[in-house]
Amino acid sequence: MKTSQGWRLGMKEMQILSAPRQRAQLKKPTWIIVLVSLVSLFLICAYVYPPQGSGACYVFSLNGCKGLSDWLPPAPARELTDEELASHVVTNEILNTPPVVPENPKIAFMFLTPGALPFEKLWDRFFQGHEGKFSVYVHASKDKPVHFSRYFINREIRSDKVVWGKISMVDAERRLLAYALKDTDNQHFVLLSDSCIPLHDFDYVYNYLMYTNISFVDCFEDPGPHGSGRYSEHMLPEVEKKDFRKGAQWFTMKRQHALAVMADSLYYRKFRDYCKPNMEGNRNCYSDEHYLPTFFHMLDPHGISNWSVTHVDWSEGKWHPKSYVQKDITFELMRNITSISENVHVTSDARKEVQISPCLWNGNQRPCYLFARKFLPETLDNLLLLYPNYTSI
Repeated sequence: MKTSQGWRLGMKEMQILSAPRQRAQLKKPTWIIVLVSLVSLFLICAYVYPPQGSGACYVFSLNGCKGLSDWLPPAPARELTDEELASHVVTNEILNTPPVVPENPKIAFMFLTPGALPFEKLWDRFFQGHEGKFSVYVHASKDKPVHFSRYFINREIRSDKVVWGKISMVDAERRLLAYALKDTDNQHFVLLSDSCIPLHDFDYVYNYLMYTNISFVDCFEDPGPHGSGRYSEHMLPEVEKKDFRKGAQWFTMKRQHALAVMADSLYYRKFRDYCKPNMEGNRNCYSDEHYLPTFFHMLDPHGISNWSVTHVDWSEGKWHPKSYVQKDITFELMRNITSISENVHVTSDARKEVQISPCLWNGNQRPCYLFARKFLPETLDNLLLLYPNYTSI
């Protein structure tokens, strides 16, 4: 009896002890399914609604948002609008058509100026002896200049009013390109201001531009308030914020790129309408700093240099670059400028990130700059005294 009782007691105890274990075995698969479902839902939400702040990005990956985007499957490509598709077809046709090189290819020097050209005498020396290798075009938006050089006489094009920071600046650039493109011998196009000077002799500039396969258009990504902070969502769907770029307006451009700019109306209208001073939120956007960099970044990113061959000094950290006065003009200054072989960009956000990259000409590091700007008229005499010594450095 005792044995039987003990056996029954043992079974009862076993039943009591085993009951929770059976419940745990039943619950374990359920919790795994719930956990997997929550993680899957979390990842789907993160993919559909990606985190915007850098802190949120690090929840997903130690590498931040970039690491997450690399890990997740790519988003489906957006279907182009009819107008966008037409624009891409025309641009690609222009860029993929082999250029017809004329017997005497020329460089078009296009001067964008309000009136007088204070360095016309210096440019006259630069051009002397190279007739047939260049053309000159002058867009004078306020006063017709009085010329001293035969190379500039009767070279004005039809001009219109230009307002700093507005689309009229881009209009003037396109107008210069249109007139210069009429001459089929013009194969490269250089935009210059009234404060620009040459840094090298004509042969050096000619060879630098004619024997490279790219256009020298400044272009970089600035996440700060004076970069992508100027972007407007009204530019969607054609221009996305991730493609919005910034750069100096002073370019040199091969003929195919000049034709592509003239053929464009879609992206031009976006910047005309939604990149201008006094936008919503009391923000300013300047088309001459964003239109061409964004346009070429989107349509031919490997066809541009991402830096301008026109030097300007931003080291003072002001709204405008340094202006050179008479006492600044020394052989040492000119030697320093002409020997620079790295280009520098600084972002406008709180980090003030300095981006430095070598200036590569056909894959080889070369001096970056052919021209320089923001020289005041009072510097002319000193520059004439130093020329051509500084151009042969």
